[in-house]
Amino acid sequence: MLFFNSIAFGQVSNETHKKQIQNLVLESFDEIWSKLEPKNIEKYYTKDFLLLEHGEVWNNDTIAAHLNKAKLKLPMPKRVNTIEIIDIKVTNKTAWVAYHNYATISVDDKVIRKAHWLESATAILTDKGWKFDMLHSTRVKSE
Repeated sequence: MLFFNSIAFGQVSNETHKKQIQNLVLESFDEIWSKLEPKNIEKYYTKDFLLLEHGEVWNNDTIAAHLNKAKLKLPMPKRVNTIEIIDIKVTNKTAWVAYHNYATISVDDKVIRKAHWLESATAILTDKGWKFDMLHSTRVKSE
């Protein structure tokens, strides 16, 4: 009976971690990329985080500079993210996730761009919760 309870608890815990990773994906895009907020980087990314963005290597400083530059554009565009999870794997204190990332960008309620990326990310469980340490992003061509 004790063995069964341990297995059941492990499954619940793994599902909880998967849900946390799913939330990490959506919240990080909303809080960093939609709000263009460099201060949120440390909440969702490790200090040594790397973003492999369509052939370029970005770190937290690169991302912060990009966000600060984007905030200078007026009127400020609105970005709405839609995430479709493909799979999440959690092993101890590490995880990976694969997903489709769709962004609709609008100005004054008029859509000016739609984008689609196929992405994967790795995360580690820190004392402050899950954080991404690497994200790989490939643009998907629009039809």
